[in-house]
Amino acid sequence: MKYPEIDKYAELDSVIHRFDPRAKIITFTLLIFSFVFIENLGVAFLTLLFSFFILLLSKIPLGFMFDRMKPGLIFVFPFLVIMPFAVEGNVLFSIYGLNITYEGVYYGILVFVRAATSIMFALTMLGTTKMDVTMKSLYSLKVPAPLVQTLMFSYRYVFVFIDEFISMWTAMTSKGFKLKANKHSLSVVGNIVGMLLVRSCERAERVHHSMSSKGYTGESRTIVKFKMQMTDYCLVAFLVGIALIFKMYEMSLL
Repeated sequence: MKYPEIDKYAELDSVIHRFDPRAKIITFTLLIFSFVFIENLGVAFLTLLFSFFILLLSKIPLGFMFDRMKPGLIFVFPFLVIMPFAVEGNVLFSIYGLNITYEGVYYGILVFVRAATSIMFALTMLGTTKMDVTMKSLYSLKVPAPLVQTLMFSYRYVFVFIDEFISMWTAMTSKGFKLKANKHSLSVVGNIVGMLLVRSCERAERVHHSMSSKGYTGESRTIVKFKMQMTDYCLVAFLVGIALIFKMYEMSLL
């Protein structure tokens, strides 16, 4: 089973890796929110190409990135299939009495392209910075400490739960269990999920007691110091300028 390590290639050297983490979070978030509201399909494809260009600049392997994009794209794919039938408009053709409209196809592709662009930007942002540095950057940006700590613990212990699931699954398969599409298999999988939930609660209590005994109070403390360089300001200006150009170009097409 593959671990969901998004920052596996965070040690590479590229202009995106050297980008100040705080500026990177703010700028990429701005790009995502700017591009996700684009209504013109042609401009949306241009933003997708731009996100791919930024990915190439980051030097993250394409296979690794596309593999991490799959879950998000699978989640959005039903919109691409359903919207041609659900949106009213000019009928292109019919299948078994179901009308497929031009507007439905248009907006289905638009939603999918915008989602792919946003996912690629988000994964590039997270994949070019170590997760602990990202968390410290969020602290520096005055993001509420409980939210940052929740994200930090969630990312940390998802690997622990995967290890526990693998060990439980290996023990079951070694005893002859085979997953099938029947009631017994569903019951066994349900028991595994239940045991994982119980173990997670027990682990949470142990971790809480351990951290409390070591003086943890929930306050954020970090000794990491960030400093913006001239190249960071130039990159911020470039990315924000590109976002403005896309928006103005879209407005000129109206």
